Amino acid sequence: MVNTLTTIQQLMHERKSVRKYKEGVEIAREKLQTLLKNAISAPSSSNMQPWRFIVIDDQLLKKELRHIANDQEQVETSSAIIAVLGDMEMYKKAQQIYDANYTEGFMSREIADLMIKNSVSLYGNLPEEKLASLIHFDAGLVSMQIMLLAKDMGYDTVPMGGFDKAKFAEKFNLPKNEIPILLIAIGEAAAPAYGSSRLPVEQIVKFL
Repeated sequence: MVNTLTTIQQLMHERKSVRKYKEGVEIAREKLQTLLKNAISAPSSSNMQPWRFIVIDDQLLKKELRHIANDQEQVETSSAIIAVLGDMEMYKKAQQIYDANYTEGFMSREIADLMIKNSVSLYGNLPEEKLASLIHFDAGLVSMQIMLLAKDMGYDTVPMGGFDKAKFAEKFNLPKNEIPILLIAIGEAAAPAYGSSRLPVEQIVKFL
C-alpha cells in the first residue's frame, strides 16, 4: 500500500502502464466503488459528468472481452477492467445536477435554472462529432484520476484504447446514447512496467 504521506508528484511518477498482472487477485467491489466515487470529482464541461462505467471482474467475461480487445493479455489477467463510457445525452441530467447544486447551497435558484436551460440548449444541439469530442476530453480527465487513485490504493493500471468499440457496445448491450471510450485494467503487477522517457520540458513549454 502506498504511504499516505506520498505526494501527488511521487504518485504521478510511480504510476506506470503495467501489462503483466498476478492472476487470481480479487479486488473487493466495495473498493472499486470507492475508487470511482473519488475519481468522479474530476472536472467536466458545464459539470455535465458525461462519464459512465462498467466494471468487469467476472473471469469468463474478461476472457471474452480479451477477444474484443486485440487479444491483450492484461484484459484477462488483471483483477478487473473498468470500461469508461461516454453518455451522448448527458445534458438530460442537467436538471438533476443543478437542482443538487442549488439544494447543497452551491448556487442560487436563479443561476441553477439558467445553467439547466443553457446546458440543455447547448449540448442538446451540438453536432454529434463535436459532442463526442467533448465527451472524450472529459473521459480523459476522469480516467487519469482513476489511475492515480488506484496507485494510491496500491494497485497498478494500464489504459487501453485499442479495442473494437462496436463489438464492445454489442457485447454489453450499450444503449445508443452510450459510447465506449477506454478500458482500464487494474490489479497487482506481476512484473514491473517498462520505464519511459519524456521530452525535455524546455522543448515543449513556452512562456509569453
